Amino acid sequence: MSIFSSLDSIQDELSKCMKCGNCQEVCPIYKENRREVSVARGKISLIQMVMSGEVDLTEGIADRLSLCTTCMACNKICPCGVRFDKIILAARAEAVRKKGLHPIKKIAFNTIKAYRLFDFGMKVGSTFQGLVMKRVHGSDKGARLRINIGLGKENILPNLAPRPLKDELPEVTKVENPKMRVGYYIGCMTNYFYTDMGKAVVAVLKENDCEIVVPKDQGCCGTPAAVNGDVESAKECGRRNLRAFEKLNPDVIISNCSSCGEAWKHTFPQLFDDEPEMKALADKWAARTYDIAEFLIHKVPFKKEGLGPVKRKVTYHDPCHLNRGQGINKEPRDILRSIPDLEFIEMKKPDRCCGMAGSFYLVHPDLSGQIGEKKTADIAQTHADTVVTGCPACRLQLTSGVMNAGITENVMHTVQILAESYEAGKR
Repeated sequence: MSIFSSLDSIQDELSKCMKCGNCQEVCPIYKENRREVSVARGKISLIQMVMSGEVDLTEGIADRLSLCTTCMACNKICPCGVRFDKIILAARAEAVRKKGLHPIKKIAFNTIKAYRLFDFGMKVGSTFQGLVMKRVHGSDKGARLRINIGLGKENILPNLAPRPLKDELPEVTKVENPKMRVGYYIGCMTNYFYTDMGKAVVAVLKENDCEIVVPKDQGCCGTPAAVNGDVESAKECGRRNLRAFEKLNPDVIISNCSSCGEAWKHTFPQLFDDEPEMKALADKWAARTYDIAEFLIHKVPFKKEGLGPVKRKVTYHDPCHLNRGQGINKEPRDILRSIPDLEFIEMKKPDRCCGMAGSFYLVHPDLSGQIGEKKTADIAQTHADTVVTGCPACRLQLTSGVMNAGITENVMHTVQILAESYEAGKR
């Protein structure tokens, strides 16, 4: 039984909780508001009351269920092994079945699953973004909103790229004597905002003798819909992407986005648990999907000869969906430590949630910002000139934090640092 189809699917997870309260120690939201309903234990009690019929699943309860970044820190510290990420996803899906989606979310998720309409809208937005966004000192690092629409005028947002990365890349990029045929799942943030990140992925894959396949029918992975309980929109996104990559049949799929990688590895198989044909396809590609750092360490492995010096003082932020979601934390550090002249400094609590959490940032911008301030303070203590991470969404949050604090403008993906090193080695 899929966690997305019935609350009954999480009954065993709910019964594991002994209400010890250890989750309070690590929950980023509880640390800010000190409200029991914000922490896993409080939400579990609330969901149990709904399931027993003591309370109805009202709009107010649905709002309380939105107070979770799905950072999975509570999973890690729980002595009983409760998978709260499964509980919250199941509860949100039930809330949508009972109460429906908020009209704005309904429009947004209908748009992302109609990927041609979404693509057209993002291209129009790129052309006219200057009407609502003002670049920070002419910088290409981002811009602030001219009018406060609830996200905060001081927050720095990324500029939409002149062209989506998918339009810039050929469907197949060939290399001599390829080691393997790699399908590149780009993801929305890289495709429309951080194309520099995607170009670095392509450069590094070519450097390591990989043929690159970019299906033109790929679209949003559906994570925003899935984490907000819109199961049908998430399934539609999943079907499209699974079929697009199945058609071109690469050896593996790689992603440079932690949430997208989590979708391919875990969400797709869970979404289609009740659909045998799609479940088989989802399981097949889940087993062949790698984060780019994971791929470079364990699958290729990446070439160390020819790496040139990169004179940067860097620290690394662990994205929640990469670290706790996929168990990948050593691999990015191994890559960074292999680069000549690069000084690596570990920050305090590198796995602390940055507060971005995708749509959480849009629904709870003030709370997201408060959580982000703690991460910014950790970064400041390292005196690094470059912040490195493994997720474009985290890059957005970190960039706004460090630029507003006057620490640095340099927030990059691990693969960008590696691409910089390969380029330096050719000089």
